[in-house]
Parts: sequence; structure tokens; C-alpha cells
Amino acid sequence: MLIAGLVFAAVAALIHVYIFYLESIAWTTPKAFATFGTDAESAETTKPLAFNQGFYNLFLAISVIVGVILVGVDQRAVGATLVLVGAGSMASAALVLVLSDATKLQAALKQGVLPAIGVVLLAIGLLV
Repeated sequence: MLIAGLVFAAVAALIHVYIFYLESIAWTTPKAFATFGTDAESAETTKPLAFNQGFYNLFLAISVIVGVILVGVDQRAVGATLVLVGAGSMASAALVLVLSDATKLQAALKQGVLPAIGVVLLAIGLLV
């Protein structure tokens, strides 16, 4: 279970790196417009907010990746803590997203299911 939890969390981290790219680097491109349902005008208006939000996603991803590496080099307590906090924050942010706007359910599922599974599996793996 421990390894499965780390794998789910790591995949979630990679998704969050991609979200970082879309929000902080490619926010004013057609790909980001299609992904987030924006247009050129709203993207320009929200660009500073998206830039910040993208880095938030990147930092969560980095915490998970560093945690996975630390578990791999036998620093289990610190590594698992980083993975649980990072992936738990990803899952929690997805919950906040859908609670604040039910029309964002698909986006919340895309960003929140894998880290939530990772947290549950990692917790089980740590307990056994």
C-alpha cells in the first residue's frame, strides 16, 4: 500500500506541475482558454492571479516529489509527512473548488481524486 500511495501521489504531483504550466506560463494561450473556459480578455484580467495560483500548485507538487524521494532513501517519517501534506492539500483544494462552485466538479475530480487516493493508500501503508 505504501508504494501504491506514493505512486498515486507522484502522478498527482505531475498533474499539478502541468497545471502550474497552464496557469503560470501558458495562461493566455488557446490551450489554457480551452482548459479553464476563459478567453483572451478574461485571461489578461486574471493573469496575475493565475500566475500566483500556478506557483501554489507547483510548490505542492514539489513537496510531494521531495517526500517520495525521501521515503525512497529511507527518510520515511519526513518523506511521508511531506507527501501527506502536499497530496492532502491538493485533495482539499479540489474539495474547496467544488464546494465553492458545483459547476467545477469535473476540474475538482481531475485535480483531487489521485491525491486523495494517494493519501488513503499511504496512510494505510504506514499503519500496516
